[in-house]
Amino acid sequence: MTSRGLRAFGDGLVSLLLPAYLATLGFNAFKIGVLTTATLAGSAALTLTVGFVAHHFSRRSLLIAAAVLMAVTGIAFALVQDFWPLLLVAFIGTLNPSSGDVSVFLPLEHAQLAHSVTDRDRTALFARYSLVGSLIGAVGALAAGAPDLLRQIVGLDIKQALQIAFLLYAFLGVGALLLYRKLPDEPLDASAAPAEPLRKSRTIVLTLAALFSLDAFAGGFVVQSLLALWLFQQYGLSLAATGAIFFLTGILSAGSYLVAVQISKRIGLVNTMVFTHLPSSLCLLLIPFMPSLGPVIVLLLIRSALSQMDVPTRTSYVMAVVTPGERAAAASVTAVPRSLAAAASPMLAGSLLAMSGFGWPLLIAGALKIVYDILLLAMFRKVRPPEERREGQ
Repeated sequence: MTSRGLRAFGDGLVSLLLPAYLATLGFNAFKIGVLTTATLAGSAALTLTVGFVAHHFSRRSLLIAAAVLMAVTGIAFALVQDFWPLLLVAFIGTLNPSSGDVSVFLPLEHAQLAHSVTDRDRTALFARYSLVGSLIGAVGALAAGAPDLLRQIVGLDIKQALQIAFLLYAFLGVGALLLYRKLPDEPLDASAAPAEPLRKSRTIVLTLAALFSLDAFAGGFVVQSLLALWLFQQYGLSLAATGAIFFLTGILSAGSYLVAVQISKRIGLVNTMVFTHLPSSLCLLLIPFMPSLGPVIVLLLIRSALSQMDVPTRTSYVMAVVTPGERAAAASVTAVPRSLAAAASPMLAGSLLAMSGFGWPLLIAGALKIVYDILLLAMFRKVRPPEERREGQ
């Protein structure tokens, strides 16, 4: 949980500073979208690779290697300023432009956690895991105003202040590394099934991955970095003001994880995913038509209170409907769409923002997410996890 918090702070910080930093380097909205796409595509490729090889290595070793890569990514972003080298660093590194976790760390930590609890406690555990990430990520977003303060107090120019923030991201990677070194080489539960590739659960996992890819593609239009860029362009907000908005959205998302646990106990995991996600998608559809910043902020806050309830429930559902030994592979294969399918849409969103100030990316994202919700309900409402099957007997 502590390592999740360190990474969440770094993700919340750089997801807002990334577009500001790239704009400071002279890149337009299209190039910022391309670099954002590269971060997601690279994360997807690395996560998918880990899913196929995880059964050959201990999760401890893979987590340590990922933490080293996180530290190197922060240092490289602070030092490199040309587009093509930055594109390479973005692809092979761990930088996360979204408000959620889309990195290689995710499936490894999910598999580790899933082995440590019973079926009935699984959703609550992932809710706490998501809660930590969202709360501390919100603090990281609030800290995005620090470069402005450094510029005023110390006299640094904005580019230097932003480079210091990326060095902080690298330092957080070192902190995660030290924590992962304390993990045992073997699963905490000695009776847990050894990791293995997908076999028995292949069909259901690939079907879920296809659906998640649609949701992820839609989400790529409104990753936090590009949503911040739209607010910068449309309303001229400062880093501090934008950070405060995303701090509030993060707090609301964090609270929603705990509410999701209680809702899922009453109506089930799939129903919780769908019926909390649908109204949040409607909020996205409405935002571009708002006449001023005030209603936009209200809709963003309402969306944040609803849209992330599917995070712990989705994770718990995937871990429940596969065999224990396939959990690491299933986590990787279903996590990949959150970055692979989302990798194309930021570039498209950047192009749309470069051509027009209207919030086309938000409109497209909302419509696609509604389609995803309907398909998920239609295909999986009768596929229940063990704890729900027991309750129905």
